[in-house]
Amino acid sequence: MEFLRFLEGLRAPWLTEVMLVITAFGEELLFMAVAVILFWCVNKYLGYYMLSVGFIGIQLNQLGKVLFRIDRPWVRDPSFHAVENAIPEATGYSFPSGHTQNAVGTFGTVARWIRVRWVRIALWTLAVLVAFSRMYLGVHTPADVVVSFAVAAVLIFALFPVFKDNEGRDRRIRVLMIAMLVWSAAQIAFMELFPFPATADAEQLYHGLENAYKIGGAAVGFAVSFELDRRYVRFDTKAVWWAQIIKVALGLGLALGLKELGYAVFGFIPYAPVVKALAYLLMVLFVGCVWPMTFRLFTKLGKREA
Repeated sequence: MEFLRFLEGLRAPWLTEVMLVITAFGEELLFMAVAVILFWCVNKYLGYYMLSVGFIGIQLNQLGKVLFRIDRPWVRDPSFHAVENAIPEATGYSFPSGHTQNAVGTFGTVARWIRVRWVRIALWTLAVLVAFSRMYLGVHTPADVVVSFAVAAVLIFALFPVFKDNEGRDRRIRVLMIAMLVWSAAQIAFMELFPFPATADAEQLYHGLENAYKIGGAAVGFAVSFELDRRYVRFDTKAVWWAQIIKVALGLGLALGLKELGYAVFGFIPYAPVVKALAYLLMVLFVGCVWPMTFRLFTKLGKREA
């Protein structure tokens, strides 16, 4: 808390606005958008890599939150004041930092994949700035940020060999997918059955339960999409720039719409976490193998222009 108070003393209106912009680079929606764009338009294995780091990172992050149940800094010490505009996005328990996890997962995976030195430095710098912004804004402690940064970095370097080398890559990915499915099932069982103390915040625990189901549904969609693409779809990411923009704009819009449609279609199920899981399953299946079936059309558009 002493370090947070030190940063609180350094706050200035212009710097706070800058930090609010920087911290937005750690949003989960941005992570998903970047991963999907890379998956569709640059390199599908880079997309698989980033999504795997993200899925596993989110599971670890949620597990840490419900196990340690550490309150936000301003809850632990009412005399401390976080930046008001940052509080609405600071939901759930404080430890570990989800924004830091997302930022390192987003920019760190790209930095590990590419070979351009200055781009690597720029991406890691941005990840560090996002982590720092969480402390400057007063929504996370140094422990929250450092642990998340370290976990994400370990995942980035541990999973890199799974996706980078061509020989045996699909077999390694399949093993990883199976491990993710088993882990997702175990985390759902843990959230459903673990006897949390009566003092635990019921709303926060339910948030963790929903996230376990959502990531579980996404993991199933991820694994099925990988197998379908490998066997049947085999999509190509290449297209001219304007076709790529159309592909991404339409695809992301349809994916988000399908998720909302899933909520409506499966709304008859009386257990909301299952509804969330099914909606995310549909969305990931669309992203991973349904929409890519149209990519030959976008590739042909570019060839016709040439």
